[in-house]
Amino acid sequence: MALGKDYAGQQCALARALELVGERWTLLVVRDVFYGVRRFSDFQAHLDIPRAVLTSRLTALVDADVLERRRYQESPPRDEYVLTDTGRALWPAVFALAQWAIEFVPSAAGALREFVHIPCGVIVDRSGLCPGCRTVAPPDELEMRPGPGILTHTRTDPVSLALRSPHRLLEPLDLSGVAKPA
Repeated sequence: MALGKDYAGQQCALARALELVGERWTLLVVRDVFYGVRRFSDFQAHLDIPRAVLTSRLTALVDADVLERRRYQESPPRDEYVLTDTGRALWPAVFALAQWAIEFVPSAAGALREFVHIPCGVIVDRSGLCPGCRTVAPPDELEMRPGPGILTHTRTDPVSLALRSPHRLLEPLDLSGVAKPA
């Protein structure tokens, strides 16, 4: 029996979620928006994703109200993508999957990133809980900082280079001072 391409026969919430965010690349696009990536060319460079696939994933996420498309330039017309409230609600799942991989599919070099609860200045634990104030830190209160694994990270696209410095989640990455690869 051939493997189906969707979950039409399933009636559970997880299957409905996977219909939207379970395709290859989709959660990486969402992750990158949390990290501050907003522009098509930056997603493409950072993810090495085919143009047609990226277009399809962004369109699906906009149609599902996970992302909002905003015009930032009129001539030629160019848009950027920002998370809606629906998209922001995906943070616990994105964070949990990354933490799961750190524990159960580890890199010898360690985690690329750590997340600090800005009001407390403390690294959140793997459940997202801030040990300082004992609350689960929302993404807009988190700063992403390089973790021990960043030293072996060899990607040189502008987004990867910018993410080697501390950066507050959800704020757009400033790539103006980052050298483009030759």
